[in-house]
Amino acid sequence: MNDSRRSRDLAHLLSTLERQVVERQRAALGIEGCGVEEWRVINFLAEGGQTMSEAAKYAGLAAPTLTKLVDRLVTNNIVYRRIALEDRRKVRIFLTRRGKSLHRRLAEIVECCQAELLAETADGELIADLLQRLDTPTVLRGIVSTSQ
Repeated sequence: MNDSRRSRDLAHLLSTLERQVVERQRAALGIEGCGVEEWRVINFLAEGGQTMSEAAKYAGLAAPTLTKLVDRLVTNNIVYRRIALEDRRKVRIFLTRRGKSLHRRLAEIVECCQAELLAETADGELIADLLQRLDTPTVLRGIVSTSQ
């Protein structure tokens, strides 16, 4: 396979980019003793209580992995669990006051990290625009539905 064909492999390019961004983010979040997976869950919960299954899906984690992560966050007083009022079989997780404070600090770190990454790139504005466009549910649904 020649280089021009290999460079058009969108899945590979996105995977490579994701690994590089995650490594930078992991280093930045480490200042607060937080990992990328924890950040994803904390950030998701910042909008309000969510079920464990919703959080697992958002963070891209298997249910048992999320349970262990949430156990650690509960132990550290970052989140708390409650039985869902609408369905007692479900558990919702919420940020504690300490968790909300941590979220604000982590969000600032992540925003700075992303701004630095974009500033280092010649096409930073273009990438920021693409990220904004991709961050809409209709675009993501369109990509997912056409691939299935």
